[in-house]
Amino acid sequence: MADVRPESMERITTSAQAQAFIAEQVEAVKAQVGNKKVLLALSGGVDSSVVAALLIKAIGRQLVCVHVNHGLLRKGEPEQVIEVFRNQMDANLIYIDATDRFLDKLAGVAEPEKKRKIIGEEFIRVFEEEARKLEDVDFLAQGTIYPDILESGPVKAHHNVGGLPEDIHFEGLVEPIKLLFKDEVRVIGRELGLPGAMVDRQPFPGPGLGVRCTGAITRDRLEALRESDAILREEFAKAGLEGKVWQYFTIVPDYKSVGVKNNLRSFEWPCIIRAVNTVDAMTAIIERIPYDLLDKIVARITSEVPGINRVLYDLTPKPTGTIEWE
Repeated sequence: MADVRPESMERITTSAQAQAFIAEQVEAVKAQVGNKKVLLALSGGVDSSVVAALLIKAIGRQLVCVHVNHGLLRKGEPEQVIEVFRNQMDANLIYIDATDRFLDKLAGVAEPEKKRKIIGEEFIRVFEEEARKLEDVDFLAQGTIYPDILESGPVKAHHNVGGLPEDIHFEGLVEPIKLLFKDEVRVIGRELGLPGAMVDRQPFPGPGLGVRCTGAITRDRLEALRESDAILREEFAKAGLEGKVWQYFTIVPDYKSVGVKNNLRSFEWPCIIRAVNTVDAMTAIIERIPYDLLDKIVARITSEVPGINRVLYDLTPKPTGTIEWE
């Protein structure tokens, strides 16, 4: 398949169109791969999850999925990946809990770009180690989608994922959704039976919670971030805002303020709520959260999350702010 989407290609919006696309790609993958194995880094994000489900339908356990838990995922995400792919879809899934490895590397590192670089490079190292163990894998699958190609120019120069060493060779790349836009990928995912929580997953940065635990990451503050984020997502879902707000999350910065808890002085972190709507992520407006919902979120976070005594709401649009804090 070429890297340029044909002008005649219709947008995939219906179940019938999705079924036709899936059938076409299943046959294409079978023809490309034959009886050989394919390796996929399965993050649990929309694109890699849809590719995994599609390849499982095409070649079953010839697909080897590697899910790396770097300790910076949201609450329940590694468990969801295991439940959906290993338990429900019978995927050939390798799960690696590399939490200690990543957090040890990040200890004391406060500069945002350095944190991102460490997380990215360490992920490649972990994935590389697994690739070396699987000597009979001939193909590498990627969740490339059409916007990725457009951002890289008319024809994308493909390379091994994130810079795998030159001595790890693959016969070819398997990229079944590379001519699709994100909304089309979601339609395909639903048709493949992926759960709504996975298909409609809001954007999540590659470094995960690492860029929302601002400053040098500590395990206790990271856990406070994970728990506060889970409460926010749960309350948004109860209020019917899931799927209506483009991105919403919490940030726990590396400073403390004085507060009162249980009639005693506390000196703990603030938790900052960020909720934005956007079309293209180039600009963003603030979601106007009802005050009664904010009251409930504040009460839950300050009472249920150890280490947090204050909740703030970031009202800054983009510009002047960015969507993420780091």
